[in-house]
Amino acid sequence: MILHLHLVRHGQTVFNRYNRLQGWCDSPLTESGLADADKAGRKLADIDFAAAYCSDTSRARITAARILDVNEAAGHRRPALVDDMHFREQCYGYFEGQDMSLAWTAAGGPHGAPSYNAIVARYGLSATRDLLKAADPFHDAESDAEYWARVEGAFALIAANPTLRDGDHVLQISHGNTLLSLAHRFGGDGLDLSERPANGSVTVVDFDTERPFENALTIVSYNG
Repeated sequence: MILHLHLVRHGQTVFNRYNRLQGWCDSPLTESGLADADKAGRKLADIDFAAAYCSDTSRARITAARILDVNEAAGHRRPALVDDMHFREQCYGYFEGQDMSLAWTAAGGPHGAPSYNAIVARYGLSATRDLLKAADPFHDAESDAEYWARVEGAFALIAANPTLRDGDHVLQISHGNTLLSLAHRFGGDGLDLSERPANGSVTVVDFDTERPFENALTIVSYNG
């Protein structure tokens, strides 16, 4: 069964505006963030969603609700919104809420890579998680293996939905680093991954529910 997933990055939050790490912690949507959600809703107004999912954070729930408001006003049936921790952003542990540049310097600086982009360029994206966990004095930040095990659980939750049928469209409110990570892992060489997905952007993914997770996803479009 192939499902067409429309992954929307939540609207801008206060922490986004201040350039702070925001994973399992939360902060309110800004006025621009509410506008991001409404803009995404207008982009998706013609799509009939069979299901809708988001993380259990206010930024994801509010973004989802505003998109579904627009979709319902356009004449579509409104699916129940399922929120679950498996759809959360990466957990940054001790570094939650800290300035991004300071956090990534703490993680990568001792290894000769004092920024997020430097870590990716020198060691690969997976190292951003493992180095941050190593730098976390409480080791609460997710390792790469812990992160992907949880994300795989999110897709398993969608695949287990008995009401979905081949070709259905599914709304999923996602997060910046998760979208970037999915694009790195499943997008191949044709995607421009030089920029993080914008707040309110839409990434379309085809999900083959019958394949192992390692080759179940195809990135159709990114950061649109």
